[in-house]
Amino acid sequence: MYVYNVIHVKNSGKVLAFMWKKISHFINKKDGLRTKNTLKFQVHQIILYLLLAGSKKQKEKHYMKNKLQRYFPIIRTRKEILNELRDNDELWSQFESWEEENQEEYLDICTGVKGVKVLYDTFFKAVMNPDTRPERLNNFLSTILGRTVKILKVLPNESARIAAESSLLVMDIVVQFEDGSIANVEVQKIGYLFPGERSACYSADMLLRQYKRVRRELGKKFHYRDIKKVYTIVLFEKSNSVFKSFSKDIYIHRFQQQSDSGIELNLLQEYTFICLDIFDDIIHNEGRKIDGRLEEWLVFLKEDDPDMIIKLLEQNSEFRDIYEEIYNICRNSERMMGMFSKELEILDRNTVKLMIDELDEALGEEREKVKAIKQERETLKAEMQEAKAEKESLEAEMQEAKAEKESLEAEMQRTKDEMATERKRADEAEKELIRLRAELEKLRK
Repeated sequence: MYVYNVIHVKNSGKVLAFMWKKISHFINKKDGLRTKNTLKFQVHQIILYLLLAGSKKQKEKHYMKNKLQRYFPIIRTRKEILNELRDNDELWSQFESWEEENQEEYLDICTGVKGVKVLYDTFFKAVMNPDTRPERLNNFLSTILGRTVKILKVLPNESARIAAESSLLVMDIVVQFEDGSIANVEVQKIGYLFPGERSACYSADMLLRQYKRVRRELGKKFHYRDIKKVYTIVLFEKSNSVFKSFSKDIYIHRFQQQSDSGIELNLLQEYTFICLDIFDDIIHNEGRKIDGRLEEWLVFLKEDDPDMIIKLLEQNSEFRDIYEEIYNICRNSERMMGMFSKELEILDRNTVKLMIDELDEALGEEREKVKAIKQERETLKAEMQEAKAEKESLEAEMQEAKAEKESLEAEMQRTKDEMATERKRADEAEKELIRLRAELEKLRK
């Protein structure tokens, strides 16, 4: 009876309430020592089993989990993780405070059903920390920049970012290399509008701060050759239309200033933009191989698909140690939940900002439409005025032409009348001439 009822309740929240109402009293009678949290956990487990067991999705998830567990035996099962959380009131309370989809994502990550999104700030800094694992970030940045670099230190990010912008950054770090050059590496959840102008502004800000710092440190010994390059590296999880409309087959774009004459000057600022969504579409093409070190890094940082992770590990086993470290973090529930909670907070802010941006964009589009309509209306109004003036001018010309025509007609009539009068006179003169000739003839006889 209960199984039948649960299966036919579609909404999982309703299922939880229904099951709790139906069986909590029965379970309490069976075992009065069980706590409320224990009962909720059991109900939750029953619901998950009834809703997911036997489904194609669940089978696929178990299959994927088994695949990654073959590579990383330290990965725990779903049951082990939930038991640990249930035994810790604080962790279980935190877990229950999440939305169901967030709970599932957390369990999927910790059980190897899906990979960790390494690019997110807390996870990136955990496994790519330049203080504890400098060789990893050195290799990644060297691969992007096309030259060997070595991080000297991490710099405080004092850039005067617009407050609203920082909410869409999922990772942001500034480092100084041994040669004195600086790199700002940031990951944007969603690509900002005007990426070129924005990056140029922040690059100029970093360059100016370097100038002030070096000049302060060197004093009178300062020379402009002491100012080193500033690299801006931006990775977009979702790139904007500027990049997508340019090409769906190119995921990395590098910029530097060059002269049209061929002369070479060190203008210090270089930019690299990497579109991870375009890369994701490309790398998932059937038969597509992971090509080179850069793509290996991008797969590691971007992909959470177990098949793609295994493909990377089979191509380059160097990444195994990093994944091993990630899954060791997953075994530390307190640390992992803290990191995951922080990312959820960031994502919540991102979601709000995205909604605001989308509304602003929609309003901007509407404003542009209104502006275009107003301009069109003004243009039509001007054209109507011009047409009206032209019409009036034509009417005046027509009136003038009509008057001229009437004048000509009157003149023609006068001319006709004069001609008729002259013709009459001519006829009378001719008659008089004939009469005179006749009289002359009479006189001659």
